[in-house]
Amino acid sequence: MTAAATATNAIVIRHATEADICMLADLAVLDSRPPLIGRALIAEVDGVARAALALRDGAVAADPFFATADLVELLRVHAKSVTPKPGVRDAVWGRLAAWAAPAARRAGA
Repeated sequence: MTAAATATNAIVIRHATEADICMLADLAVLDSRPPLIGRALIAEVDGVARAALALRDGAVAADPFFATADLVELLRVHAKSVTPKPGVRDAVWGRLAAWAAPAARRAGA
């Protein structure tokens, strides 16, 4: 008898960190949108980032190949109840735009 792997659909909402900059850029390119600017929240499903929300302006980048409407709503609700993580400067996240913009143009965004 073989065991089949099953998804747990575990959802985690967390603050993005500097280690997430590339993942946020990839998510924005996948969504054909400019990169998120500033601090952000990330929604992961089974350890895979599926959506992100910028805390500054509410901009969203989401995986277009995954049903994300409910995740985006969770991000918006959570954003209302949290403050940005202290110690992570907006300047760090501002570098994301400068770094990711050429990649987005190459991808045809």
